[in-house]
Amino acid sequence: MTTLPATNPLPDVEWLRPSGRLRSVRRAQLAAGSLPVLAAALAVGAAAGGGTGVGVGAAAVVVLAAVGYWFLARRISAWGYAERDDDLLVRRGLMFRRLSIIPYGRMQYVDVTAGPFERVFGLATVRMYTAAAASDARIPGLEADDANRLRDSLTRLGEARAAGL
Repeated sequence: MTTLPATNPLPDVEWLRPSGRLRSVRRAQLAAGSLPVLAAALAVGAAAGGGTGVGVGAAAVVVLAAVGYWFLARRISAWGYAERDDDLLVRRGLMFRRLSIIPYGRMQYVDVTAGPFERVFGLATVRMYTAAAASDARIPGLEADDANRLRDSLTRLGEARAAGL
């Protein structure tokens, strides 16, 4: 459990972060997407007669993948969440920072999902749905057990708070 940097808009809140293995998941996804593009760039360059076109295309793909790799760590470190008495806070974003405050009584349902890469690393994503169509509150990269615990806790709190309305 670590706290977010001093730019934290709510310094009195103890923020929790996703698992460090989320970086590995995102890196594997980046590699899985970059390798076919690199192969296609090499194939197109070779079909066009080779030469410098092959090197330029391959270099462009490698540079873009390297930039994506660098942004992954920064983007993942921006995620944070905190459970408070009456609501859940979810913080994310580098350039455009977003702080979502979700009252427990407004949650309609809570979903835990895990794609193939997340399952390999034992992680899951918790997603909260409210009546607001634009709400996109999710917490990626939680240990599967922690994700299930959080889902159960949020469901219990949501039912208790909604009953009081």
